[in-house]
Amino acid sequence: MADEISDLRRFVAMVAAGNLSAAARAMGSSPAVMSRHLTALENRLGVRLVTRTSRRFELTDEGALFHERCVGILAEIDEAEAEAAQGAGQPRGSLRISAPLQWGRRVLAPIIADFSAGFPMISAHLVLTDTSLDVVGGGLDVAIGAVPPQASGVIVRKILSGRRVVCAAPGYLRDRGMPATPDDLKDHDCIRLVTGHQDVDRWSFRDGDGVRTIDIRGKLSTTSTEVVNAWVLAGHGIASRAEWDIAPELEAGRLVPCLEPYWSGPIALYASYASRRHLPPRIRAFMDFLTAALARPVPGPRP
Repeated sequence: MADEISDLRRFVAMVAAGNLSAAARAMGSSPAVMSRHLTALENRLGVRLVTRTSRRFELTDEGALFHERCVGILAEIDEAEAEAAQGAGQPRGSLRISAPLQWGRRVLAPIIADFSAGFPMISAHLVLTDTSLDVVGGGLDVAIGAVPPQASGVIVRKILSGRRVVCAAPGYLRDRGMPATPDDLKDHDCIRLVTGHQDVDRWSFRDGDGVRTIDIRGKLSTTSTEVVNAWVLAGHGIASRAEWDIAPELEAGRLVPCLEPYWSGPIALYASYASRRHLPPRIRAFMDFLTAALARPVPGPRP
């Protein structure tokens, strides 16, 4: 029975990742092993679940129906485990968490390590990605991101608030000058972050009592927040970053804030998890631990 449940969890993770390589990285496995498990599952069911290509795979009609049932079954299993664990003492089980790459590596990873030390019966797996993941369809317990999901059956909690900071390296500003107003950005190389299929080529700024947007341009764009940070630190342009991602660099003077009179607006991080009648103790314990850890003051500039 445990093998069948593991097969379901593995299949849901494959669908969430979109291809075998990404699924293997998320589960600490290899594409070859994931492919063998998928083939074995299809052989056991006697039906093809996905149509594979070199880069991605698409669910067949049978695969889509099977995936929907898998998600429901796994939710029922998790709820049954939570009910059985109520009052049983130490929370236990596995915990899968996703988070943005930069913040997840710098802030969340140490918190999870501390959590693991305090809750030795819980095994934690951290998925770092700048792509928003579906907490239910992705086989996750907690998904953390800057965009709160709108799906039904999901509880969303704001865990962190901050602001966006337009910044650049001192060397870049010596060569190109400090922009005095948002309109000056037309004369600068702005590093753009691509989210999903959207190239973020407009930045918003406070203008009196309102907000105005500025079209930006530049030679560099990426889907990775860590690459944006690397490029701006190397002096390749100006970037708009969440303050929590660059606080150490601002404090050390490796990055300089620009356009501070035109504060570019707030930003938040949200944690989402499936709505259940009985929240599994491992998720409740993690959310309480995370909230307490983020409430502690940290060094560096604050909003």
